[in-house]
Amino acid sequence: MRTRSGTAALAALLVIGLMGGPRASAASAAPVLYEAENATIVNGVVESNHAGYTGTGFVNTANTAGTAVEFTVDAATAGTTTLAFRYANGTSAGRTATLTVNGATQANLPFTSTGSWTAWRSQNASVPLTAGPNTVRVTATTADGLANLDSLTVGADGGGPISDPIPQAPIASGLGLVLTEYAQFPKSDPVPAPTDSRLVRHARINHLSQLPGGRRFVPDLNGKLYTLPPNGGTPATYLDVRAAVGSAFFSGRGLGSGFAFVAFHPDFATNGRFYTTHTEAFGALTSQRPDWTQSSPVIHGVLTEWTATNPAAATFSGTRRQLLRLGFGTYLHGIQQLDFNPGATPGGADHGLLYVSVGDGGRGVSDTSPQNRSVPFGKMLRIDPRGSNSANGRYGIPASNPFVGRPGVLGEIYAVGMRDPHRFSWDRGTGRMFLGHIGEHDIEGVYDVRSGDNLGWSEREGAFVFDRNDPCYLYPLPGDDATFGYDYPVAAYDHDGPPGCTGDLGRAIAGGFVYRTGSVPALRGRYVFGDLVQGWIFYTNETQMVRGGTALAPLHRLKIHNAAGNLVTMKTLAGHDRVDLRFGMDQAGDLYVLSKANGKIWKVTGTLGSAP
Repeated sequence: MRTRSGTAALAALLVIGLMGGPRASAASAAPVLYEAENATIVNGVVESNHAGYTGTGFVNTANTAGTAVEFTVDAATAGTTTLAFRYANGTSAGRTATLTVNGATQANLPFTSTGSWTAWRSQNASVPLTAGPNTVRVTATTADGLANLDSLTVGADGGGPISDPIPQAPIASGLGLVLTEYAQFPKSDPVPAPTDSRLVRHARINHLSQLPGGRRFVPDLNGKLYTLPPNGGTPATYLDVRAAVGSAFFSGRGLGSGFAFVAFHPDFATNGRFYTTHTEAFGALTSQRPDWTQSSPVIHGVLTEWTATNPAAATFSGTRRQLLRLGFGTYLHGIQQLDFNPGATPGGADHGLLYVSVGDGGRGVSDTSPQNRSVPFGKMLRIDPRGSNSANGRYGIPASNPFVGRPGVLGEIYAVGMRDPHRFSWDRGTGRMFLGHIGEHDIEGVYDVRSGDNLGWSEREGAFVFDRNDPCYLYPLPGDDATFGYDYPVAAYDHDGPPGCTGDLGRAIAGGFVYRTGSVPALRGRYVFGDLVQGWIFYTNETQMVRGGTALAPLHRLKIHNAAGNLVTMKTLAGHDRVDLRFGMDQAGDLYVLSKANGKIWKVTGTLGSAP
C-alpha cells in the first residue's frame, strides 16, 4: 500500500458494505492512505491521547455542526472507487457527516458508535473521482461534531470477496423493553408430521392485528385463526382454515408453510371480507392448476377471500373464494404476508388495495426469476381483490401500479428483486412502507419500499454483489452500479459468521413497526424489529433511515425486562434457544412480541433506562 504520510500501512481495513466498492473501474492503481492530521482541518485539532491510531495522531473536531476535514486525493484516471474513513466514536450516538467530492454531495455517512475512543473502524463510501486532484470533504451535521478521524484510504477494497460486510455491531442500548405476558396459545401440530426440528413449536403464531371494534386476531401456521379480548387472556377460535381447506392443507415442511397470514378489509365491519394465505399439497398438486408455477412444484400458495355473514359474530360463518394460486418449486419463501395500507383513506387511491409479498420459492439463489417481471415470484404485488381485470378474472390490477401496460410485464407487480420479503408495515406518521427482508448469505435488511422499486436480488444481496457462481461470499458493488437502479437497505445487520458457506447461522430478520402513538413515549419515532431466531430486538430511528445510496441507519439492540423489571432475554422468556420471534401492533399503536417456541405473546408495557 502506498502512503502519503510515510507511516506504516494499516494492519487491516475492515471492509464495510455501507457504500460498496470494487469490481469498479478503479480510480487509483492501489490503495493509498491519507492521514487525517495532514489534511485541512476546519474547527478541530490533532490529538494522540487515544491509542490505536496510525501516523502521528488523529483529528478531534469541536462539538458543533459544520466542523470538517478536507483531503486532496490524487487519481490517475477517472472512475469510481471506495473511500475508507478510519474513525472512532466512543459515544452511543452516531455522528453523521455529509460526504462531498469536488463540491458535490455523495452521501450522509452515519459514523456509528465504535464502543470506545480506542476502538477504530472503517466507514466506507463508493464515489466518482476525476483524473488528477480531487477534494474529498466530510462535514459534521450534528451538534456533536465529527467522530475522531484517523485516516482516509482510497481504493481500499481491491475487488475481492468481503469477509465482514457490516463490521459495525448493533449498539448496545441503554433502553430496555418491559414485556408483560398477554396470552398463551394452545399447542398445535403440523401436517404432515415434520422431519425438521425447527417446525416443532408449541404454537406457530405469526402475527397480531386488531380490528377497530377491539378484537385482536392471531393466525397459527398450523391452521387456526384466533381472537383475543382487548386485555389478553384466553384465545378463542374464529376460523379453522385447516378444517375448511381439508386434506390438501399442508404445514409440515418449510418454515413458512401453512396458514401464514390474515388481513382484514378496512371495511370489514360492513362488508365482512378478509383475506388469508395458506399452502396446499397432496392431491392439490395434481387436481388444482396454479395461475403461475415454478417447475416441479411441491406446494401451492393460495390467496383466499372470505366473506362473513355476520362480521360481528364470535366465530366465522360465510363463504370463501380463491383469488390466486401459485406453485412453488421448494418449501421455501412462499407467500409471506398480505395487508392493506392502514393510512389509506376511503375514496383514496390506495384504499381497499391488497399488498401481497411473494418470495422467490428458493430459486433465486440459482436463477434470475426475482428480476423477471413476467412472473410473480420474488415480488411485492398490489391487487384490487374486488376487481376482475386480472388474467384469471378473480381480482383487479390497479391502473396506478408501476408496470401496468408494459408488454410482457405483470401489472400486479408493485416492486421486484426480493428473496424472502417476510414482514412489511406502514409508518403511521410518514406513510413509509418498511420491509424486513431475509437474506441468503449474510445480509438482513430493512427496506423503504416504494412503487417500482428493485431490491436487487439475486444480482444483489443488500448493498453487495451476489454472485450465483460463488454464493459463499459477497462482493463490492461495481463502479457503474448506479446505472442498474437498485434500491438498497436503509438499515441492516449481518450474520458475523466465519468466512465461506457455513450453513444455517440461525439469523433472520423479523420486520416490525415504527412506534408512533402507543403508550410508551420512549419508543416513539423508532422502528422496532428483531432477529426471529436469536430473539434480539433492535430499533433504529425512522429519521435516520434515509433512501438513496447505501448508507445505513445506526442500529441499537434493546435490553429486555420481564414485568417485574428483571433483566432477561427473549430466549429465557420463550424457554428455547430458537425464539421464533414475531411482532404485532394494535389500533392504539402499542407493540406486542410473539414467540412460536412456547406460543406466548407479551405486550410492551413500558421501558427502563434511556437511549439517544
